[in-house]
Amino acid sequence: MTETKHGYLVLADISGYTSYLAQVELDHAHGILTDLLETIVGQFKTIFTISKLEGDAVFANVDAERVIRPESLLELIENTYIAFRRKRDSSQRATTCTCRACQNISALELKFFLHHGDYIVQNISGIRELVGSDVNLIHRLTKNHITENTGWKAYALLTQVAVECLNMQFDGLHPQDETYEHLGTVPTWTFDLIPRHQALTSAQRVTIPPEEADVITSREINAPLASLWDWMMDIQNRNKTMGGMGHWTAISRGKGDRSGVGSINHCAHGKGISQETILDWRPFEYATVETVDGQAMFREMLMFEPTDEGRRTKLEVRVKMLKPRPVFLARLMVKMEFRKKNPYKMWFEIIEELLAEADRPSLL
Repeated sequence: MTETKHGYLVLADISGYTSYLAQVELDHAHGILTDLLETIVGQFKTIFTISKLEGDAVFANVDAERVIRPESLLELIENTYIAFRRKRDSSQRATTCTCRACQNISALELKFFLHHGDYIVQNISGIRELVGSDVNLIHRLTKNHITENTGWKAYALLTQVAVECLNMQFDGLHPQDETYEHLGTVPTWTFDLIPRHQALTSAQRVTIPPEEADVITSREINAPLASLWDWMMDIQNRNKTMGGMGHWTAISRGKGDRSGVGSINHCAHGKGISQETILDWRPFEYATVETVDGQAMFREMLMFEPTDEGRRTKLEVRVKMLKPRPVFLARLMVKMEFRKKNPYKMWFEIIEELLAEADRPSLL
C-alpha cells in the first residue's frame, strides 16, 4: 500500500520566460534556461528532493521529519535566489553575443511557492511523481495576483499552512487570499526577495583567514552538509553535545525570529557564563561568532564543505583570540593548550555519534 507522506512542497518558477522566449532566438534561450535551472537544482538538492523539472520551473519536496530547523527552508530559498541572480547577472555581463536572448537575460526573475501538506510518491515505469490535492494546490498558486497588487517581480509566497508549520514569527509579509476552483480560498503570505537580496549580498563578511587563526581543526563528518548545518545550528541539539556540562539558550533573534547577524546565544556552564553573538551568517557555507567567556573573548569561524559527492561534510573550525590582553600572550597560551588537548576533536566525535544515532531506525 502506498504511504501518504507529510512535508513541505516548493516550486521555483522563472517568471517572464514565456514572453522572453517569444521574442528571442530559441537555441540561445534554451542554453540560458538550462544554466539557470541547473543553478536552482544545485541549491535545492541541499535539502529537497527534486520531484520534477517543469519547463521553466523546479518542483521539489522534503518530508517533514527531515526538517530539523524550519528556518533553514527560508535560508535555502534566499540562497537559491542569490545564486540565481548571480548566475543571471554574470551571464549577462560575460556575453559578447548581440542576439536578443543574450541581451535580455536580465528580464528573467524568480518566484518561490512554499506549502505544507500531504502527498503520495508515485512510481510508474521508473518515473517518480508526487500526487495529491496539496500538489495540485502549489501549482495553482503560480496563478495569483501578487505582482498585480504589490508590484513585486521576485518573491516567496507561503501558504498559511506553511507559515503555521514553520512556527516562526514573521515581519513584513504581505497577506493575500487567493481563490481557486475546487480548492476554495487559500490564505497566503508573501515577501519581496529583491530587498532581501540587497541586504544579504551587501552585508559585510566577517571571516578568519588561516594566517590569522590561532587554532585550526577539522574533521570529515559522516553526514550531508544540510543535515550537519541544521543539526549544529539547532540549540537543543547543541545542548546534547554538552553532556550535562552546560546549557545553551537563545537570547535574541533577528527579524522574523530567525538566526542571523546580531543573534545572541547564552551558555551557563560549570565555569560561569558564555555569550556568543553571530557576526556573519552564510547558511550552508559558514558562520562566524564572537564569544565572551569570563575574561576571554574570541572569534570562531565554522566552515562547511561537502565531500564524497555530498554524502559527507568537512567541518573546519578556526579560532582567533581577542582578549585578555596582552593578546599575543593569550594567543600563545591557547596554542599551547590545544597542543595538549583539542576540545574540538572530542566535540566532533560527539556530533558524529549523535547524528548516527538519530539516523538509526527505531525498533519500536
